[in-house]
Amino acid sequence: MANNFFQKIKTEYWVFITACMFFTRIPMPVIKDYKPNYLQQSSKYFSFIGLLIGVASCLPIYLLNPFLGNNISILFSIATTILMTGAFHEDGFADSCDAFGGGWTKDKILTIMKDSRLGTYGVIGLIAVLSFKFCLLQSMLNILNLKTLFCICIAAHSVSRLSAVFMMQFLPYVQDIDVSKVKPIAIQKLRITEIIIAITGSCIPFLFINTIYLLVIIPIIPTFIYIKYYFNKWIGGYTGDCLGATQQIIELLVYLTAIILAKLT
Repeated sequence: MANNFFQKIKTEYWVFITACMFFTRIPMPVIKDYKPNYLQQSSKYFSFIGLLIGVASCLPIYLLNPFLGNNISILFSIATTILMTGAFHEDGFADSCDAFGGGWTKDKILTIMKDSRLGTYGVIGLIAVLSFKFCLLQSMLNILNLKTLFCICIAAHSVSRLSAVFMMQFLPYVQDIDVSKVKPIAIQKLRITEIIIAITGSCIPFLFINTIYLLVIIPIIPTFIYIKYYFNKWIGGYTGDCLGATQQIIELLVYLTAIILAKLT
C-alpha cells in the first residue's frame, strides 16, 4: 500500500514536471523513465503552471516599481512572462489573428495557421494584445493595492490557462493529429477528478482577496462560450494556436473586469 502511494506521488510529480517542460522554458529535472501518458495527464496542471507564471509576473513589479516606476516595471513583468513561456501563447494569438483574418474557409484557415511567417493581421493583433495588457496593468497599479494586484495577476494567468483546458474538453482537435506536437494531449479528455484538480489551481488566488473579485468569472463564461462557438463554426474544433488565443483573451478579460469591479467598490 505504502509503495503504491509513493509511486502515485512520484508519477504525479513527473506529470507536473512534464507540464512545466511543455508550457514553460523553466529548467526542469530530466525525466529518466518518461511515459507518453505523462503529457496526456499534464493538462490538469495547466492552472498551476499559470500560478507559477503569475507569481513570476508580479516579481518585477514588486522589486522594480519603487525604483523605476510603473511603466518600466510593467514592461519587465510582461517580458518575464514572455521569456518564461517562450511567447507560446502570444504566438498562438498572432497566428490565430492571421488565420481567421485572412482565411474564409476551414482549409485556408488551417493552412495559414501552419505557416510560420507572421502576416499583417498577426502583427496588428500582437501589438494590440501587448498594448492592451500594458495599459490594463498600469491602470490596476494605479487603483489597486499591491496584494490585490498580485492576486488578480496570478488569477488571470491561472484562470486563462484553465479556459484552454475546457476548450480541449468541449471541442475536437482539428489539425493533422498524426503529425501534431500536441497529439498526446488532444486525444484524451480529462476525468472529473482531474478537472477538479485543474479548477482548484485557479481558485487559490481568490482566497487572499476581497470576494467581490470572484465576479471576474461572470464575463468569462459568455466570452468562453462565444470563442468556442467561433472556433467550432469556422474550423469545427480547436488547434494549439486557438488555445493560445483563448488564454490571451481571457487573461485580458480578467484584468479588465477587475478594474471595473475596483471602480464600483
